Amino acid sequence: MALRSVASVYTYLEKSLLQPARRGFSTALSLPEIPSAVYGGRHTVALIPGDGIGPELTGYVKEVVRFSGAPVDFEEVGVNRESSDAELENALLALSRNGVGLKGNVETDLSRVNTKSKNVAIRKDLDLFANVVRCKSLPSYRTRHSNVDLVVIRENTEGEYSQLEHENVAGVVESLKIITEKNSARIAKYAFEYAVQHKRKKVCAVHKANIMKQSDGLFLHVCSEMAKLYPSIEFSNMIIDNCAMQMVSNPGQFEVMVMPNLYGNVIGNIGTGLVGGPGATPGANIGSRCAVFEQGTRNSGRSLVGKNIANPSAMLLASADMLCHIGLHTHGETIEQAVVEVLQEPELRTPDLGGNATTLEVVQEVFSKVKEKTKDNLERRIAEKKASA
Repeated sequence: MALRSVASVYTYLEKSLLQPARRGFSTALSLPEIPSAVYGGRHTVALIPGDGIGPELTGYVKEVVRFSGAPVDFEEVGVNRESSDAELENALLALSRNGVGLKGNVETDLSRVNTKSKNVAIRKDLDLFANVVRCKSLPSYRTRHSNVDLVVIRENTEGEYSQLEHENVAGVVESLKIITEKNSARIAKYAFEYAVQHKRKKVCAVHKANIMKQSDGLFLHVCSEMAKLYPSIEFSNMIIDNCAMQMVSNPGQFEVMVMPNLYGNVIGNIGTGLVGGPGATPGANIGSRCAVFEQGTRNSGRSLVGKNIANPSAMLLASADMLCHIGLHTHGETIEQAVVEVLQEPELRTPDLGGNATTLEVVQEVFSKVKEKTKDNLERRIAEKKASA
């Protein structure tokens, strides 16, 4: 296998992928090429409720965005595990047209061998190459490890998720893992730029190059070459099995982690579990012309449907990230601050966080805080306008 120099790797990525960083629980950075879908002064966002508790939670998202006063209209596209190829194509068109989307998890029917994941199809068809999950300890919520604040950046379009499988002979299945230099360089640069923009000091590449010497070996080589372009960032690498152990024993050693697709799925879920579970952590899928925001894990919460106990925090925080992504920073930060304040109140925690509150109770308190903050923001802007007149 011919390995290239850092100069050759960098030719794939002649201009920076990222724009300046922002605040608190941010999960991703914007890409300058993404079109702004603005009509009559309003943004249109594709909304995919998905399966399980997705429809319930996205319904609350629409309300909280309305209470924030954000000039956003949702183009709702119904895609779930039973949807046809034509319905999926409609969703892809909506996401591509608007450049931004918010989605619940779309389940994959494991009993149907020939059915491919719609989640993967969305990422691959729209080239959403970077999945970003920030695993950050929640204020006032005690876990085994305090002050966790790490970012898992996962290559999102190839690896084991290439979905290239076939049965050679009866009882023998071959699955192809695809790792390319170009996509490895792209995700490596994204990780290092993320570290620079967010003032992070360390990037760790996670791999299994000791066994998969060519595929993971290529990924590790590209990351190592990319690190030479960022001398201010401390670069390290770690084998995936050791990384899983280190995550649960000493997560504080990690700041930014970059890895191929499957490893990123596993490590992202471990990180989410460390700070509160799937109901507490938002995530983002970033491409060159589109971004899709969702919960940080692929848990649809089917067992929670209709029970009024699902934690809405992750989906609400994802909506806050989405608003900031399209330039509505005041509205996004208002929602984020409201969610964080509610999470600080033990009596308003859902069962997954050790409380007894219902989904509706949490959401109503978030609504109340958002309305109050939105009013304060408006009054402050009016006062500033009068003062400058």
